[in-house]
Amino acid sequence: MRHIESNDSGYWLLTQGSHLYLIHGELPYGTASSLGFVGLKGMIIGEWNESPLWLIEEQNDEQREYVNLRTQLFLPEEKFYLLSRGVEINHFLKNHQFCGKCGHLNQQTEDELAMQCTHCSYRTYPVIHPSIIVAVRRDTQILLANHKRHYQPGGGIYTTLAGFVEVGETFEQAVRREVFEETGIEVNNIRYFGSQPWAFPNSQMVGFLADYEGGEIQLQETEIHDAQWFSYHQPLPELPPTGTIARKLIHATLELCEAADNNKRKFKCQH
Repeated sequence: MRHIESNDSGYWLLTQGSHLYLIHGELPYGTASSLGFVGLKGMIIGEWNESPLWLIEEQNDEQREYVNLRTQLFLPEEKFYLLSRGVEINHFLKNHQFCGKCGHLNQQTEDELAMQCTHCSYRTYPVIHPSIIVAVRRDTQILLANHKRHYQPGGGIYTTLAGFVEVGETFEQAVRREVFEETGIEVNNIRYFGSQPWAFPNSQMVGFLADYEGGEIQLQETEIHDAQWFSYHQPLPELPPTGTIARKLIHATLELCEAADNNKRKFKCQH
């Protein structure tokens, strides 16, 4: 980042944790001098509506109201991911002010996105935490769980299962472990679906589809309030917001459930 000059202009991204500053639902737009950003540190991280998008170093800012990044899930993916990039960069810069090797002061490098120690020259790069997220299908049913963080009296969001990948573990092993730990269910036919940067604060969600292999639901009560099998044609509980990879996994699995049901009916008609 460098000090912002008066004639720098474009859209401006100010963050606090996983929150960002909007004016009437939009990113601030204009020159640095007109918006009062001169002298702050910033960097261009991409393009927004054909103008530069500036990320401003996170401020101890009590004058502005910030909104959660999740409120912007309605945006096109490329825009949401660009906002996520800004949130994650500021998270990295804020939490790596000192060297993790010798404890001396870090400074941002000029040639790449990294922090380098002013004493031992050790470089640190943005840390991304890989997490798996998986939708499990049993014939024409999908397994959905109500996590304790989502529980509300009378229900709350039911979603797919997810968890962090452990050291020395493949994504597929993490899928099997997380599903079994949280619900007691064993799965097979694990296949990659897609991924999503998830800046809460710095995860990369790697999505999978999987099929039921065996077992009965036994809840990991420290994390899961409830888990059930839902038929694709029955009313579903509250689902994650549109735009999340969880919602995409659920829709893809429901389509597979419907296809399986249609194939069963076709087979019965032929015989």
